[in-house]
Amino acid sequence: STATLGALILWLGWFGFNPGSTMAADPVAIGHIAVTTNMAAAMATIMATITAWLILGKPDIGMILNGTLAGLVAITAPCAWVTSTGSVIIGAVAGVLVVLSVMMFDKLKIDDPVGATSVHLVNGIWGTLCVGLFAAPGLAGGSAQPKVGLFYGGGAEQFVTQLTGALAVGAFTFIVAIIVWAIIKYTVGMRVTQEEEIEGLDFGEHGNRAYPDFQTVQGR
Repeated sequence: STATLGALILWLGWFGFNPGSTMAADPVAIGHIAVTTNMAAAMATIMATITAWLILGKPDIGMILNGTLAGLVAITAPCAWVTSTGSVIIGAVAGVLVVLSVMMFDKLKIDDPVGATSVHLVNGIWGTLCVGLFAAPGLAGGSAQPKVGLFYGGGAEQFVTQLTGALAVGAFTFIVAIIVWAIIKYTVGMRVTQEEEIEGLDFGEHGNRAYPDFQTVQGR
């Protein structure tokens, strides 16, 4: 399907994103990062499949693909500083976390039809914290590197640093977003018409249909 193809393209693209972030032609670092990136994504895919199967009673393609993306998001921050074993654990947690998170947001009636909040926010925070948990000796600990993580005997200092950063970014983003959305709401408005919402913004904004194979059914 289109969604599966898109997720696979993103998976491939992440091999440019993470290894490319070394900003140097270092074959050892690039190879290591490629391995940790792939291991986390693969494990997250497997764990999301199992978790969705156990909870929902059947494998769910949306959950599986979100599991892949959750693993990629979670490994992005720590990819250079963790071992392949650490990347597997990070991916495994991400795969479970994304399924539970999607279900939680659905129960809270927070509108997120593609699970982006669960993939990027929840697992972005998880991956950020993982630097302070899984940064391994020999990979981290240098003057320009994060300190060795909590699970490798490095203490909680780096974890606290990561947590502080995540909370600071979250607080700033929340406050600024509230202000900006309030301005939009009371000026140009937040929502399109119900007709355009049903028809799809791809057609309303761009004059073309992104998913011509989908059938739109008018609700009562």
